[in-house]
Amino acid sequence: MMRLAVLVLAAFVAAQSAAARAQEFPREAFTHPVAGLDEAAEEIFYRGRIEFMRSWAFPPAGGEASGLGPLFNRISCAACHQKNGRGRPPDGPNDRMLSMLVRLSVPGEAPHGAPKPHPAYGGQLNEEGAPGVPGEGRAAISWEETTTTLADGAVVSLRRPHIEFVDLAYGPIDGALVSPRVAPAVFGDGLLEAVPVAALKQIAAEQPAHGVHGVLNEVHDVISGQTTSGRFGWKANSPNLKQQIAEAFIGDLGVTTELFPEDQCAEPQQACRDAPKSKNRPELSSDRLADIDFYNAHLAPPERRDAADPQILRGEKQFISAGCGVCHVPSLRTEAHPRYPKTLPAQTIAPYTDLLLHDMGEGLADGRPDFRASGRQWRTAPLWGLGLTHIVNEHSLFLHDGRARSLEEAILWHGGEAEAARSAYSALPKNERQALIAFLLSL
Repeated sequence: MMRLAVLVLAAFVAAQSAAARAQEFPREAFTHPVAGLDEAAEEIFYRGRIEFMRSWAFPPAGGEASGLGPLFNRISCAACHQKNGRGRPPDGPNDRMLSMLVRLSVPGEAPHGAPKPHPAYGGQLNEEGAPGVPGEGRAAISWEETTTTLADGAVVSLRRPHIEFVDLAYGPIDGALVSPRVAPAVFGDGLLEAVPVAALKQIAAEQPAHGVHGVLNEVHDVISGQTTSGRFGWKANSPNLKQQIAEAFIGDLGVTTELFPEDQCAEPQQACRDAPKSKNRPELSSDRLADIDFYNAHLAPPERRDAADPQILRGEKQFISAGCGVCHVPSLRTEAHPRYPKTLPAQTIAPYTDLLLHDMGEGLADGRPDFRASGRQWRTAPLWGLGLTHIVNEHSLFLHDGRARSLEEAILWHGGEAEAARSAYSALPKNERQALIAFLLSL
């Protein structure tokens, strides 16, 4: 208890001037709690951070960290979501996926309309296994290059990923629908969770006038047992933050929770079923799951920078003129958070998203449906914190699979409902394109 109290006190002191420290220590810009937490709330926040950072161990090792596997991708939440920021894909086929994974399914639907898991590999390729349990295999990524020419003659190189499965332990992955995904940033999620569904439906109702047709995903809520609106994940396939966290624990670490209390071993994976079990059932207790839920819910988005700069103001006008703000809605009004009304009261936020699904065209399609989301639809990604990615995570790789090596490439991959916005950007002279990018980097 004394050690935890010391850790909490040290973290509390370190967070006292979060806004000022974000300028002094920009690599920590995604690690600060929202303003206004009292001492008790701060203690819960830092208990949750301990869980987020915890490295898990294989059973039958004892203690709170027992429960890794039998199949898994990484040993901690922070291993993929480094400093709470976004992951990146490997550079080439000889590099391992360290903050990226591959979702799998086969045609058809599982109960409640979920993707149907592959019979031998489940819903996600787990490359690692506990002692005596073969990892499922490895996804080797290579890149196919192409080019596009803008209105002023500028040529931009684009790339798309190609996945090849190697060293498969349970037979071929025949007929699989495959979707590579980098780990998303996790700050600001509690605020996004507090945006009322009615507000999102109103945005969706107004978008057809602008040639855009956003829809809410409809997913299964394991807590209530009901079908409800999804808002988390690249395809908005999770209804709330707590379920999203529990899905990551079971899918990425193989750690059970009250929401997903059983190990996920596909039918042919006998060694997985026979592996030693942790004495902790579930392996992440309800109290500890609540702590990490509180932590993720209270991670603050970073503040904008240089908002009055003339170039950035010009870029913001181009962003709106091009139609980008129709989906990347600049501001949303929250209600008091359903679980944390005192610490996350009603407020106006600036995430630049509508949390809706949109058809992004064939170029970005993964061909893998996910509840109501089609193989061409993706949730509008929030843009807050975009300009700090290269500092916090030391890369500038964007989109769901990290294919875009710059914000310009990310824009130029937009198709489908976003084709008009893409075309408007492509038609801009170079100095105006640079202004729009400068605006994005200020977020």
